Amino acid sequence: MDNVKCECGHINPEGTVLCEACGKPIEGNQHIDGNEDHKLLNMRYDGSARRSQTHNKSIIDKIWSFFSSVKVGVWLIVIALTASMIGTIFPQEMYIPATAESRDPAIFYEDTYGIFGLIYYQLGFHQLYSSWWYMILIALIGISLVICSLDRFIPLYKALKRQKAKRHESFLNRQRLYSESENISEQDIEILKANLKKSRYNVRDENGHILAEKGRFSRWGPYVNHIGLIIILVAAILRSTPLMFTDEYVWVREG
Repeated sequence: MDNVKCECGHINPEGTVLCEACGKPIEGNQHIDGNEDHKLLNMRYDGSARRSQTHNKSIIDKIWSFFSSVKVGVWLIVIALTASMIGTIFPQEMYIPATAESRDPAIFYEDTYGIFGLIYYQLGFHQLYSSWWYMILIALIGISLVICSLDRFIPLYKALKRQKAKRHESFLNRQRLYSESENISEQDIEILKANLKKSRYNVRDENGHILAEKGRFSRWGPYVNHIGLIIILVAAILRSTPLMFTDEYVWVREG
């Protein structure tokens, strides 16, 4: 992939929106007349390049881009939820009452629920949660979560790891909160740094340029949720395998 060189000399991967070194906008930062665009910067992933937006040549890249889409993940979840709700309309085969006249599902559903029960059985909803297509759907949701997370996690990690205190002027004046002061003394700067540290900011001073951070872990909130969902999906799939499931009485020693 082609790299993009910033005026500061740093070479950024194609698709980078903000320079990884100085933060200067690389794409769409100027109007046709050459004047700077003072719209707020898109600080998502700190402007780092995402694979799904830069690699679209091979079949693997196209598959990656497809599953990295949030819309695709949402639709997969909606389909899975809809199917799961349908599976609760009538009892699953394993819950056919022992007192039923016939425990044969081909007879039970039609006799008990009529034409709707027959359709329910013929469509295979009586064994929904162990059906091959439902397992594939759950697996696709897991794949979407993994790819969607990696596509965003890695750029954000790189951006935060390489973050520097010195930033381009256009990066600063296009933030949501921005102010400019003159005649700042060294004593004022030391007071500012002391107050930031007192407020539990992690302060870095690089040649007179100050960067103060706190609460960085909150940037990883969505990915913590994704990891939790992936664990639940893996457990749901393993639940249907003989390795992780038993339907018999077992003796367990107390303690």
